[in-house]
Amino acid sequence: MIRIACVGLLAVFVMVAAVTVVNWYDDTLAVGRMWQTPVIRPHEQPIPVMAAGSVPWSGGEALYRQADPDTLRPPFALNDPGMIAHGAIGYGYYCVHCHGPNYDGYGTVGQSFAPPPRDLRSVQVQSMTPGALFKEISYGIPDGRQPALASTMSADERWHVIAYIKSLGRRD
Repeated sequence: MIRIACVGLLAVFVMVAAVTVVNWYDDTLAVGRMWQTPVIRPHEQPIPVMAAGSVPWSGGEALYRQADPDTLRPPFALNDPGMIAHGAIGYGYYCVHCHGPNYDGYGTVGQSFAPPPRDLRSVQVQSMTPGALFKEISYGIPDGRQPALASTMSADERWHVIAYIKSLGRRD
């Protein structure tokens, strides 16, 4: 019985010693444990000041969304061969699946739609202003199948695709 009491007292002594050492470590040493890091107590650190210009207050996608499609213009000439070449690459990434390699709306995805996507060489599409095309590509067509691609493509990529579409000309 005395042996069991001695083992119990020894266990209690070891536990008290361990708690004392841990408390001394937390209170005395600068490194401390995780509860002393800014992750746990962020209110103790000043909030860093953001650099000027890091958050845009003007321009950007909001201006495109609010612009009149008839006055919206691309930042470059639509007949620039370099921009048309970039547009062909963008068409291959984002548009060919629905509008197809012949631009007629019978791509691998588009052929399953009823009605199919618009023929990009039709008089209806080719007579649209670049701004109207930009807004349809960017924000979709209400009650249509054109998805809004403003969050997928940059504004320049959308303008390049429009330059490519306009370079196709009307289907005869």
